[in-house]
Amino acid sequence: MASLKSEETTKPLGIVLMVAAAFSTATGQMFWKLADSVLDYQMWIGFVLYGMGAVLMTVAFRFGKLSVLHPLLSLGYVIAIFYGAMFLGEAVTLNVSLGTLLILVGVVAIGGDRH
Repeated sequence: MASLKSEETTKPLGIVLMVAAAFSTATGQMFWKLADSVLDYQMWIGFVLYGMGAVLMTVAFRFGKLSVLHPLLSLGYVIAIFYGAMFLGEAVTLNVSLGTLLILVGVVAIGGDRH
């Protein structure tokens, strides 16, 4: 069993992998939204991308602190809002924009600090 390492630092590779996981899971969820049924190919593309995101996230945790890496998954919310606006014609209201900005500020504040 791995020990708890309070002096552990987060490596850039962990951050890159976690951001890739956020992209992969958000993209997979967009494909689920586009699918008409369980038998639709878009549903299966969504499953593959979501699964890839889970694998990337699992690997990313090997390269840093949970408290730094896990909040990076919230970038998936930002990506989903972008996908919704760009590909599904969903409105981006002022509240959504402010919420997105808060998410980004939080990600930078947590991930940008020296850990």
